[in-house]
Amino acid sequence: MLTADDPLPQPLSRVLISGTTGVGKSTLARRLAAAWNLPYTELDSLYHGPDWTPRPQFVDDVRQIAAGDRWVSEWNYLSTDAGALLGGRAQLLVWLDLPRRIAWPRLLRRTVRRSVRREPLWNGNVEPPLRTIFTDDEHILRWEARTHRSWRERMPALQRTYPHLVVVRLRHPREVRRWLAAHGA
Repeated sequence: MLTADDPLPQPLSRVLISGTTGVGKSTLARRLAAAWNLPYTELDSLYHGPDWTPRPQFVDDVRQIAAGDRWVSEWNYLSTDAGALLGGRAQLLVWLDLPRRIAWPRLLRRTVRRSVRREPLWNGNVEPPLRTIFTDDEHILRWEARTHRSWRERMPALQRTYPHLVVVRLRHPREVRRWLAAHGA
């Protein structure tokens, strides 16, 4: 596993960004896509249909992305076939392993902003009212609280399953910035 200061083997043109909810996966993916001239696809936009229903063509869409020679995306939905499709084709995995003290406030600010402003997300969906944190077990803030440590628990198994992946673990926003600067982003 590489750190922020380790050089990357070249060339790397199929990139996954992993980490818990709210750590900046999509933001990092967009920056890398722009800097490395890679097509970026946000998996949430493929997964969530209207009214937050899973889109039936999600795995087919991911299969098409994974088959490409150049791309960057988040590595969500590991329990679906999509996770294996992406993991099997990716070359680089950037793991955003930020501490809860950083991830939680970021997610809280984002969720409150989206909810209050009724910002459209994917396929007409918007964040639910903030009060649903108390009634919905799947509310994004409750989901983060339940799953924050999951990447640390699953990463050893993922490295065994996908030994070809170059894994870079970034543990703090300073490391993310340093890594981006070192790799032209």
